[in-house]
Amino acid sequence: MRLDKLFSDVGLLSRRDCARAVSRGEILVNGVPAMRADMKVDEKQAEILYRGERVLFSKFVYVMMNKPEGYISATTDGKAPVVTELLPEDLQRRGLFPAGRLDKDTTGFMLLTDDGQTAHRLLSPRHHVEKIYAFSLDTPLPMGAEERFLDGVLLGDELCKPAALTLDGTRRTGKIVLTEGKYHQIKRMMQREGSTVLSLKRISFGGIPLDESLAPGAWRYLTEEEAEKLLSQK
Repeated sequence: MRLDKLFSDVGLLSRRDCARAVSRGEILVNGVPAMRADMKVDEKQAEILYRGERVLFSKFVYVMMNKPEGYISATTDGKAPVVTELLPEDLQRRGLFPAGRLDKDTTGFMLLTDDGQTAHRLLSPRHHVEKIYAFSLDTPLPMGAEERFLDGVLLGDELCKPAALTLDGTRRTGKIVLTEGKYHQIKRMMQREGSTVLSLKRISFGGIPLDESLAPGAWRYLTEEEAEKLLSQK
């Protein structure tokens, strides 16, 4: 792979900026200053340093973000801030996008990636990828809600897939497991039972729990183990 293409692909430098960095001696390849921006490098084996920092190449990037309230799950929006604005410039240049949507007032685990094929597979109801949410309600859910959710709630003319619901003693807080993502699904399901959602937080995606050390708006790369788990979802 060309050196300037590698820097462009990881979102660190444009090809023009890479050429400038080479001329300033800021890029080392296997301990030797790069001589040309178009030089060929082994992206899997070469040790590449930019201003003393290791540059790692990966075909795709997978990021876990603790989405804060008030942000739109999109890459652009003319009226509200979007989740990609919380990423550093190099990842924004790389073109990461949110895999799926969380409502503006919903918080928690947001997956961002540049792997469109995997994102599509993870979001397809056919693959039954589990998403777990914690919620609080204004009024207790009536008895029997757990069984009704497992039977599938009818929203308009759409029948939801079975959802596992667990409640605490007050029946006003709990967790729900979904394998699909219809528009405002949880809020509408709760409304069918006579309750309004006060707070909603995704705490797990595809079997990967939200890293609770992440403050709202903070992010980190998925670990190798987490990425493998995500990619193995059938």
